[in-house]
Amino acid sequence: MTRGANSASAQRPKRTPINGRNVLTVTGKEPGYVYRIVNDAGDRVQQFLDAGYEKVLANDVQVGDKRINSASPEGSVAQVSVGNGEKAIVMRIREEWYKEDQQAKQAHVDQLEQTIKQNVSGADYGTVKISRGQT
Repeated sequence: MTRGANSASAQRPKRTPINGRNVLTVTGKEPGYVYRIVNDAGDRVQQFLDAGYEKVLANDVQVGDKRINSASPEGSVAQVSVGNGEKAIVMRIREEWYKEDQQAKQAHVDQLEQTIKQNVSGADYGTVKISRGQT
């Protein structure tokens, strides 16, 4: 009798608890691209398009945990509900372009940190020391 119960549970799909769902995961990503979910509010999507991102088609990826009866029309954009009746769109950019953007952001941060580290002339006391911790 125990054997039948084990085989039935082995055939049943894995249960996903309510508190364990991740609705913002994207599976089926193509290598060489960095994916991002962008809120479809204002001109935010257009800003990403102008920066080199492209919209991802719904039949190319799966957004969120497993979905039943989540067929989407051919050629439609992958999107997910983010609450309050708003949608977000799955977008992607070439990995090399993404890395270039990240390097530019880091250069800006480095420049700001350098201005903090400069010695202050005429100061009567105190020092500033900035160090980066291990990550």
